[in-house]
Amino acid sequence: MMIRSIYASLFLCVVALLSAPAANAASGAQLAKPFTKCRLTDPMQLNSIEAECAEISIPESDKPGSRRIVLSVARVPAINQRKQGDPIVLLAGGPGQGAQVAYTAQSFAFARAGRQRDILLLDQRGTGRSNPLTCSAESRADRGGSMSDSAAFLRLGEECLKRLAGQHDLGEYTTSRAVADLEAVRALLGYETLNLYAGSYGTRVAQHYARKYPARVRSMVLDGVVAPPTVLGPNMATDAQRALDGVWQRCSTDAACRQAFGDVASKTRDLRSQLQRSPQAVQVAHPRTAAMTSFNFGAEQLSVVLRFGSYDSHFAAILPLAVSEALKGDFRSIATLFLLTSESVQEMLAVGMHNTVVCSEDVPRFGSVPVDRAAMASTYLGTGFVDVLPMLCRNWPRGPVDADLFAPLVSSIPTLLLSGTLDPVTPPSGAERVATTLRNSRHVVLTGAGHGQLVVPCMDRVVADFFASPDVKALDTRCLDRRMQPPFWVSIAGPAP
Repeated sequence: MMIRSIYASLFLCVVALLSAPAANAASGAQLAKPFTKCRLTDPMQLNSIEAECAEISIPESDKPGSRRIVLSVARVPAINQRKQGDPIVLLAGGPGQGAQVAYTAQSFAFARAGRQRDILLLDQRGTGRSNPLTCSAESRADRGGSMSDSAAFLRLGEECLKRLAGQHDLGEYTTSRAVADLEAVRALLGYETLNLYAGSYGTRVAQHYARKYPARVRSMVLDGVVAPPTVLGPNMATDAQRALDGVWQRCSTDAACRQAFGDVASKTRDLRSQLQRSPQAVQVAHPRTAAMTSFNFGAEQLSVVLRFGSYDSHFAAILPLAVSEALKGDFRSIATLFLLTSESVQEMLAVGMHNTVVCSEDVPRFGSVPVDRAAMASTYLGTGFVDVLPMLCRNWPRGPVDADLFAPLVSSIPTLLLSGTLDPVTPPSGAERVATTLRNSRHVVLTGAGHGQLVVPCMDRVVADFFASPDVKALDTRCLDRRMQPPFWVSIAGPAP
């Protein structure tokens, strides 16, 4: 049996070497640096993963004489020596997040699935270590990064464009280009099929890859699903408000939270009005460095905390306390959450790549979506997304977009769809829309969950079981029924005993 396995492995290696050059010639992809041992570390420096890293050289565009860029790919080898030959590929969200950073932040959730299959982490072009389109982080915390401060947002966008335009062909960083890159890398590395795990914007990439190369996809897990026809932007404010209202509703039905904070929805509106009239000067210890940090906390900063705090149910469990304390004049908790959140987002997202995708794929379709401006204006985010993004995109280069990118995916590929009822960005309706044309899919909806279900307790087992045997009907998800909501913090010391 061992001799047979050795000869089988040698045969597969020979086949891969013989078949790779033809695919490489078509895409222009070349292995610039072979796989060598490396370590992947998350931005918070809390987790470090041993892996194998390689670099792949590929043309930036199809134009004659195009410069070449380097794509970074990491591989976390399976534990089992008799591993399966089809890896799990992580497609990150954003747009603008690198796959390698995304993995290090949640690697524990792939531990079970990674026993039998390699985890392949290709940083999408323009992100992570794949020719990243990053701009220097904004040093002044009081600018906030919110669409509400339109002047600052547009000024930073113009500065970013000037910094990147001379070094990169910015239009060449769209979803269509990323899908072609993934196929070139698959062919170069000799994989016959892939298993895709995709989150948020990454689900757009996954579905388009499955459309273009259906024979290359064995299975898909789409977590926080963007339906291909969906225009990202016009509904973000109302979706975010709906999710936040759900958090406040959960607090009102929780005896400890209700007793401690009362009507948090009303308190939030009062705090926002107060900060719109007069931002609060705050001084807090920086959550990473402990250095005292001073800045103005206004309505824009509050929007950042509420928006990203709604993404995760553990983070959301702190929001009633933070809002209530701020309304009483103690901004330490909410200001600390703002610093931690805003800096994490800045570090994780490649703003230039994000802008190229949004300006090429979503903003040009804004006019096709009916917008209730009155409803949008009543949300804590307001009309910023639909007002400011088109102004940002007036000068930002647009790139190639495949004609079928926004068409519904019609497929029989086994697909597991994951949603949370309180997702502020990709509500369950997106997965429901996708499921109508995926003939071999199953939609799992978690009550009270936010954006991204991979790290929910027991989801690692469900995902591993699905990748091991992608039978959507037979998949056992009963362990998710025993999931408990994170308790609300009633004081700085934590939840009630």
